[in-house]
Amino acid sequence: MKLATLKDSTRDGRLVVVSRDLTRCSDVGHIARTLQSALDDWEHVGPRLMRVAEGIETGSQPTMRFHEHDAASPLPRAYQWADASAYVNHVELVRKSRNMEMPESFWTDPLMYQGGSDSFLAPRDAIPLIDDALGLDMEGEVAVIVGDVAMGASADEARGAIKLVMLVNDVSLRALAMGEISKGFGFFQTKPSSTFSPTAVTTDELGDAWQDGKLHLPLCVDLNGKPFGRANAGMDMTFDFGRLIAHAARTRPLTAGTIIGSGTVSNKLGDGPGKPIADGGAGYSCITEMRMVETLMHGAAKTPFLAVGDIVRIEMKDKTGHSIFGAIEQKVETYVRG
Repeated sequence: MKLATLKDSTRDGRLVVVSRDLTRCSDVGHIARTLQSALDDWEHVGPRLMRVAEGIETGSQPTMRFHEHDAASPLPRAYQWADASAYVNHVELVRKSRNMEMPESFWTDPLMYQGGSDSFLAPRDAIPLIDDALGLDMEGEVAVIVGDVAMGASADEARGAIKLVMLVNDVSLRALAMGEISKGFGFFQTKPSSTFSPTAVTTDELGDAWQDGKLHLPLCVDLNGKPFGRANAGMDMTFDFGRLIAHAARTRPLTAGTIIGSGTVSNKLGDGPGKPIADGGAGYSCITEMRMVETLMHGAAKTPFLAVGDIVRIEMKDKTGHSIFGAIEQKVETYVRG
């Protein structure tokens, strides 16, 4: 089942069920007005939505045309958005490029920060840039939406709480990161509004690509129409989503609708960093990782961060080449206060 939220005059939009080929949808306001309300009563609402999804595929359910440009992020705002660094290779590269030691605990204890969840960008919204000097970057990720998770839940219990999977562009302002980290309180200004894919899907839609709390497919990241990253989201993921959710719930319960992100999808090559696509590698899911590799290999970074006019596209395709979640496609535009 694929779910989307269409923009309307409200903050939270209206929930629709979308066909597998992303061309049609059915309004389900009579079942649940919003995705959050569906998640709040998933035990009863989920099966009803699934029947609608089945009806769309058989032709027994009335539908209308689905346009990805009309979609908000599946949850236009959420009670909680926590993002991890499940691909420790990415963290190791960043620290090596800065001549910083890599604590051994990073391989056993996940890194995670709590991001702003009160205003997500729609998947085709522009990325607003308020200052050219802030080092604007994209971060291609996978995320899950959970139902209620009890405090102290095990990783197995946490995997069972996963209701939906989606893609993320975790927009970052790299020039602010080190200053905020040095204060000891973590990210705030470094992390403006993130963006999620047009649809969120149940794990059964992913077939055998979903295994052990990981999504084993390449994440397609393009920059200005050219391939930038094709890293496999299941490879080199040190902590699966069960581990990440359990980490978040260690000392507090998680409410239905909490979003947990994987962090930047990153693949390594043997004992070294991955290669750019142009050199036959899987590329990168963010500009920073490419800059880190350039620094390690050549002594300095040369790839610039995003600028006004740049276009980022993030998508994932199944084994037959069809888009699973729809595409995040965003142009960087100068921020103009309304």
